[in-house]
Parts: sequence; C-alpha cells; structure tokens
Amino acid sequence: MLFLLSPAKSLDYDSPLPPGLAHTLPQFPAQTRALIADLRTRSPQDIAALMSISDKLAALNVARYAAFSERFTQDNARQAVLAFHGDVYEGLQAASLSRADLRWAQEHLVILSGLYGVLRPLDWMQPYRLEMGTRLAGTHGANLYQFWGPRIAQYLNERLAQQAQPVVVNLASKEYFKAVDRQVLSARVVECVFEDFKDGRYKLISFYAKRARGLMARWAIEKRATRPGQLRDFDAEGYAYVPEASTPEHLIFRRRARP
Repeated sequence: MLFLLSPAKSLDYDSPLPPGLAHTLPQFPAQTRALIADLRTRSPQDIAALMSISDKLAALNVARYAAFSERFTQDNARQAVLAFHGDVYEGLQAASLSRADLRWAQEHLVILSGLYGVLRPLDWMQPYRLEMGTRLAGTHGANLYQFWGPRIAQYLNERLAQQAQPVVVNLASKEYFKAVDRQVLSARVVECVFEDFKDGRYKLISFYAKRARGLMARWAIEKRATRPGQLRDFDAEGYAYVPEASTPEHLIFRRRARP
C-alpha cells in the first residue's frame, strides 16, 4: 500500500537536520533537468504571470532555477519530507518521526511533484516552485500533466508490483492526483476525505483537510498500516470514521469540534 501526498509551496531549508540522516536521489533526473532548462529561459515577469505569483516570489524562483545543480549535495538539498513546510506537513511533523518511522515512510509514502514527478521522503530535493497545475507549454504539450504523461502511474505500478492486492491511498489534492493516469494505474485507489462541522453541517474545510491528510500519513507510519481496513481506526485530533457515509473506496472522517 502506498500513500500519496501533495507537496507544499512553503519550504524550510533553515531548520537543523538530524545528524547522519540517510538520503536518496529523485527518480526522474532527466525530466527534472528538462523542466529546469525550460524554466531558465523565462524572465521573472514570465514566471510571475505563469504562476500567478508576486514579482518578489518570481525573482526568488528564477534565482532557484539558475542555481539548480545536476549534483545534489547536503549544501544545496535536503530530504523532501523535511524540506516541505505547509499545512499537510504541519500535520505530518516529520522532524519528530524516529529513524525507523522514516525508513518505513520511505517504502510507503510518495510525494507528487511538478518538478520531480515523484519524491520519496528521503530523496534529496533542491528548492523550487512549480505546481502541477502550471500551464507550462512546450514540445511535450500544453501543461505538466502532458509532460509527465503515464510516468507517475507507471512508477507507482512498479513500486506495487510485488503486492498481491496493490492499493494507493490518495491523500493528495485533486490538482496533484490528476497527474496519476488512472487508465495506466493498476492499483485500487482509496480516497480519504476529512470533514469538519460548521454552520450546521459537515463540510470539507481546506485548511483542516490539508492538515488532516498529514495527520493520517503520520498515523499510518506510526501504526505501520498496510491494509485499507486499518485506516478506519484513524482518530487523530478528534476525527472519527463514519461508516454510513463511506464506501470501500471513499473513507469519510468527521469531527464535530476541533481540539
């Protein structure tokens, strides 16, 4: 069973890392280099318009593309799960996971990425911003979905090839999961949905749902969850499984009051 997460826009390359932490390298270096080469041809104004970001953020990312190196080192990169810093990763709190937890996560957690395609938790990652929904047109087509094509689904198939009943647990956003070609993917997909009570009904509230995806990932890591049925026991921060609202492929978790 593999758990999918989205990346985060915010990055943390300043917090101290545990000494001697293992690392691996990303799976699609040629594709990443091709995207960087494309991005280097674009001005800060182009990047600002393409990504709908401020001039300051555009300049920062143009500098990142210029500094990007084919050689990953401890000076220009860090493990992906410790580099991302957003709502999902506030829930995951990877820095407090044990070494054994991180090793298990390395085998069961996949972070989808517009620039890298996929990242394992311990893959070294150089700083970047390139959301999967970016309309980066080129010889590959009109956007990053066409650039990555079936590669991500094929990679997931390879990772799950030895399992008798392969399962992908989707904790990623719609923008990122769209990059997984469902026609190519050979695994069963289980979606986890997190709802909070507000204004008299249960609804998906983006901030809390993102955090909950990270909470679920951490819970699965600590519990060593390898079967979808185990996920029904998830109870972090007041969430509870709702069987009457769920299906085998669509697990609903709700909480009435936030801690």
